[in-house]
Amino acid sequence: MTKAKRQMQEDMKLIDLVIELLDARVPLSSRNPDIDQIAGSKARLVLLNKADMADPLVTEQWNRFFLEQGLNVCVINSKNPSDVKKINAEVQKACAAKIERDRRRGIKNRPVRAMVVGIPNVGKSTFINTYARKAATKTGNKPGVTKGKQWIRLGTNLELLDTPGILWPKFEDQEVGLKLALIGSIKDEIMNTEELSLELIKMLNRRYPDLISNYYGLSGIDYDKYPGKPEVAEMEAVGTARGALMKGGEIDYLKTANILLENFRNAKLGRLSLEEPEQVSETEKS
Repeated sequence: MTKAKRQMQEDMKLIDLVIELLDARVPLSSRNPDIDQIAGSKARLVLLNKADMADPLVTEQWNRFFLEQGLNVCVINSKNPSDVKKINAEVQKACAAKIERDRRRGIKNRPVRAMVVGIPNVGKSTFINTYARKAATKTGNKPGVTKGKQWIRLGTNLELLDTPGILWPKFEDQEVGLKLALIGSIKDEIMNTEELSLELIKMLNRRYPDLISNYYGLSGIDYDKYPGKPEVAEMEAVGTARGALMKGGEIDYLKTANILLENFRNAKLGRLSLEEPEQVSETEKS
């Protein structure tokens, strides 16, 4: 991560625009605060990616939030070519000053050179491939697939520099780490899947009451069995409803946890957002 960050700082001299992909379900948590420092005064474009999986009303709030911060913003699903087409106009808008400077100097049609940045598993490679209409870079549904620097030329107006996804060294807020684990930006192998699934239930119960019960058709949940821990009772009920049982009828907690996480990550539970702009402190806004 340190090496990647140092390389990004060096490459920043070569580019005109920083395109930052965020996960629309957790735009705040999926922002790497190092990017602001690395990008400096470069033109910026924020892409709220995976918008098809996020709560549309909340995504619109985030769209307004970033616009108010003076950033160019576009809401997209990077797998959808028609969404990605919207980027061309946003790139021209974000780089209007640079394009005008080139025009005054007699330089015409010089491609905008952009760096694509974002944390692991936020969809950078999928975005580039859809934009390029070919397998321009490797893609994957787990963090760490993009290993090195790649330039991709897209027509005559844009050149993209892909970069490996980087996380900041330490999370000061444990909830940020939790949300990143839930969207798959932190490798599952280093997480306690059962605990992560219980945290997901708690978070969804706060934001979308009755969602778990309604989706899995739960009834007669024995909340008295686990006083003060309704998420455990609900997890057991999900395991029973989905037949995630071991010999003897015991709940297979790991299998149940994987079902819950997969259903969330694949948006089978619905279009859900885990945070809203009102959670941003005044310090973070500035």
